[in-house]
Amino acid sequence: MKIGIMGGTFDPIHIGHLLLGEFAYEDFGLDEIWFLPNGNPPHKDTSANVDELKDALDHRVEMVKKAIEDVPYFHLNLCEAVTDRHSYTYKTMRMFNRLYPNDQFFFILGADSLFSIERWMYFREIFPTCTILAAMRDDKDADEMKRQIRYLRERYGADIELLQAPLVEISSTTIRRRSAGGRSVRYMVPDAVGEYIREHKLYRGQ
Repeated sequence: MKIGIMGGTFDPIHIGHLLLGEFAYEDFGLDEIWFLPNGNPPHKDTSANVDELKDALDHRVEMVKKAIEDVPYFHLNLCEAVTDRHSYTYKTMRMFNRLYPNDQFFFILGADSLFSIERWMYFREIFPTCTILAAMRDDKDADEMKRQIRYLRERYGADIELLQAPLVEISSTTIRRRSAGGRSVRYMVPDAVGEYIREHKLYRGQ
C-alpha cells in the first residue's frame, strides 16, 4: 500500500490538516492517510505535569477521531501518542519501514518544515524511509520551494515531491484563542470537533 503520514500535535486538528491529507490522497494515489498525534513533541516546551499532559493528549486524540471518523481512508495511529518521552520522526519512520516492509510511505509536511528539516533530530535518517510531500500553499514561493527541494535531493538523496494544496489561513493557535474567548470556530474545524471543544470547555483557561 501507499500510505501518507500526517504528524502533529493537532491541538486541535482543523480543516487545513484535513485538506492536506485529502489532496495528498488524491494527487499521489495513496491508499490511506495515517494521522499521528504527538504526545510529547521535542520542539515544544511545557511546564505541565504528567497528568495534565495525559489529559490534554486524550482530548487531542478524541478530536482527531471525530474529525476523521467518516473518511474510510483516514486512520488514527497512536504510535507517537505518548507523554513519557519525546517522539522523533526518524524513529517513527524507521519503525514503520520495519513493520510494513512491503508498503511505501509518504511523509506530509508544510513549507516551513521543509526549510527547517536540517534542524530535526537525525534528519538524514528520515530520507531513506519515505517520499516527502512538501505542501506548497500558493504559487508565489514555488521557485524557492523548488530550489530547497533540489538542494535536499542533491545533498542528501532525498525523495521529495511538491504537494499543491489550497491556501487555508487557519492555525490551531487561532482556534485556541477564539475558543478561550468564547468565540465561534465554525468552519475552522469539523462540526464534531467544534462540538467537542464546546462540550469540554477546552482552551478556556488559556
